[in-house]
Amino acid sequence: MLDAILLDIRVHDRIAVCGMISQYNLARPEGVHNLFCLVKRVCMEGFNVSDYCDQYPKYLEMVLPLIKEGKITYVEDISEGLGSAPTALAGLFTGRNVGKQVVVVARE
Repeated sequence: MLDAILLDIRVHDRIAVCGMISQYNLARPEGVHNLFCLVKRVCMEGFNVSDYCDQYPKYLEMVLPLIKEGKITYVEDISEGLGSAPTALAGLFTGRNVGKQVVVVARE
């Protein structure tokens, strides 16, 4: 994905780097081939959600009404039963799931 993005960057663009979990257990992680595009004086910086914990209440104020209005939607990948948990967890590291992975242990 980064290769595709690098082909469309402009001078002084910024690229946020996150979501590398699918690369953790690969024998040979996917490489980046278009690094020459970074000569456009691009800023590429990694981040972690914990860097922004102090802003979470403000984020909720903004996003919850948009979710309720249907202006923002999200996808859940739901697995049924505790027995499906190992496969669901492994899927996080292989890119099998889409959206938030949820394991339903029991329905009330």
